[in-house]
Amino acid sequence: MKPGSHEMIENETGTQAELDNPWQTVLFNDEVHSFGEVILQIQKATGYSLERAEGITTRVHLNGKAVVYIGNKENCEKVAGVLKQIQLMTQVEKT
Repeated sequence: MKPGSHEMIENETGTQAELDNPWQTVLFNDEVHSFGEVILQIQKATGYSLERAEGITTRVHLNGKAVVYIGNKENCEKVAGVLKQIQLMTQVEKT
């Protein structure tokens, strides 16, 4: 499945969702990139709407990090790869 081809809630807690998608891509805050740059890169990486990308960017800014994508390991790594194209700091981890 292509990243962003389905809408997932960032912090899905359902047992089936955790079994199906045991990986997540986390984005960390930095003082280098503008909100606009991060929003556009999240959209590029995931296909999310402007509003959803803005919400994630705000959470990253306020909390220091936020889950950007939940899925299988391969898709999480693809999303992280696109985010890293502009040197954003990410981590792919098991949920």
